[in-house]
Amino acid sequence: MSRHVPISAKRFVAKRAEFHCEYCLLHEQDSFLPFEIDHIISLKHGGGHEPENLAFCCPHCNQNKGTDLTTFLASYADIQVIFNPRNDKWNDHFWVEEGEILPKSRIAEATIKLLKINEPERLILRKLLMEIGHYP
Repeated sequence: MSRHVPISAKRFVAKRAEFHCEYCLLHEQDSFLPFEIDHIISLKHGGGHEPENLAFCCPHCNQNKGTDLTTFLASYADIQVIFNPRNDKWNDHFWVEEGEILPKSRIAEATIKLLKINEPERLILRKLLMEIGHYP
């Protein structure tokens, strides 16, 4: 299977997400780095290039997610799936307070942890963007 996502699919995915990262809600124009197309279910796990398996993603979220679908929470026996932008609604799982993305669910806890969404430099950027009305 080719690892190349067709440009038409990339455009569709970006427009569907309104050019926001589907995990942290950062807008592409507020990033120094170009956004990427995430395979929600990675190719190595059998995912494909169909739009239902693709998400628009900032490079930080995409790099931290990698091919993962789950993470551990309280213990190694406590496995939790992460947020799936095609199946889950962002506002059902997350909320933002002073730039910090906070969990409403275990899915959100796992996603925040795995994607390192509230690392200090990411939090600072979101706070600054909120001050000028660019986030969320």
